[in-house]
Amino acid sequence: MEAEWQGGSAFIGKNVSGGTVQMGKLEGRPGISPMELILVGLAGCTGVDIVDIMEKKREPLQALKVKVRAKRSEDFPKIFKEIEVTYLIWGEGITTKSVERAIELSEEKYCSVSAMLKSVAEIKSTYQIFSVDTPIKP
Repeated sequence: MEAEWQGGSAFIGKNVSGGTVQMGKLEGRPGISPMELILVGLAGCTGVDIVDIMEKKREPLQALKVKVRAKRSEDFPKIFKEIEVTYLIWGEGITTKSVERAIELSEEKYCSVSAMLKSVAEIKSTYQIFSVDTPIKP
């Protein structure tokens, strides 16, 4: 893993496979801040878990969006203190019991990002289940 300075506050992060992510504003294009990147990592980590768990349970998952918001402490280094994770789930016949269990397994057993963040922040989760006819909104 590496991050290479691009000037100003911009860095390009690179993994060993060649995948990249832009942090900070670069040539007029907005980027993700390092702290936002941690939240995106949480959303992706728990999202992968939810998809895997729901597929193993043979739940008819059609789409998933994971939204994350956080509050940071006012004093430096301004770490996360509260994190809200909202799971938006689309599918017909998906049970609340399966969703709640998938979230619990992700947060308590599988998601390493969640495990790390729990040591410094309170994480609260909510979910909504939508029929496949409901449009996916930003």
